[in-house]
Amino acid sequence: MKKSKLPKLIIFGDPQKGKVSEAVDEFTEFIKGKAEIVAEYCVDNCTVEHFSVSDFAVVFGGDGSIISAVRNLGYFKVPVIGVNLGKLGFLAEFSMNELKNYFDHIVSGKAVIEKRMLLNCTIFHQGKKKLRSTAINDVFVTSGPPFRMIELQLKVDGQPIAGCVSDGMVICTPTGSTAYNLSAGGPIVSASMNAIVITPICPHSLAFRPIVISDHRKIEISAINVNKGTTISIDGQLSHKFQKGDIAHIEKSSKSFLVVNNPLRSQWDTLAEKLNWAEKFKYAKE
Repeated sequence: MKKSKLPKLIIFGDPQKGKVSEAVDEFTEFIKGKAEIVAEYCVDNCTVEHFSVSDFAVVFGGDGSIISAVRNLGYFKVPVIGVNLGKLGFLAEFSMNELKNYFDHIVSGKAVIEKRMLLNCTIFHQGKKKLRSTAINDVFVTSGPPFRMIELQLKVDGQPIAGCVSDGMVICTPTGSTAYNLSAGGPIVSASMNAIVITPICPHSLAFRPIVISDHRKIEISAINVNKGTTISIDGQLSHKFQKGDIAHIEKSSKSFLVVNNPLRSQWDTLAEKLNWAEKFKYAKE
């Protein structure tokens, strides 16, 4: 932590969403005399100076709010404290009460701060770069209208791995393994691992199963036969048409982001609590 009388915080959240404004006001009142706020609400308004002097970023909202913030925070290694005001919240690990109870513990440097990997995605159209962005959760291709199956060619480190006839494909980080990847039948990967998951979406083959590869591998997805509405999306927030002949290059980013872990629960506790993961059968009483 940077030397300062009081820890310096950036506070993010969309005041137009739900109870964000109310929660920020409550938290701001709580930290009076305990911390200094260097910027509030909008990540786009933050400058390099704001990021470089901040000890923590407190993000109010759901996982989508954190993902939006991390695209900037990852470059400055500012640990993220996620306060869940959304529906599920895997990245937003704290409730407001939990944050208040553990605030001193966190800012004193006693909290566990976990490093998470990111992906870089670059999309080429006719050999020209048309989009480049960082992915926190995943990069995925979806078939789109008129919703016929599409054909994608998958390469790893330049070597053809498989042709995939399906409704699309998900490439995700360990953090994103519990998002779209999980719904598509992919594996859950420990969030602190360095690995990349490749999961087809409804493949036209029983033999095409999800795979996990080393994080230093470079992935290439080529559009062989696609629909007019086929789209490639980054974290479900940035989307672009994926046309025949387009190529997406996906690899581990040199940047990463930091998440402050909630001492009350692990990743597996969160899965069990929010998705009923590994829940025992409920047997009828004899």
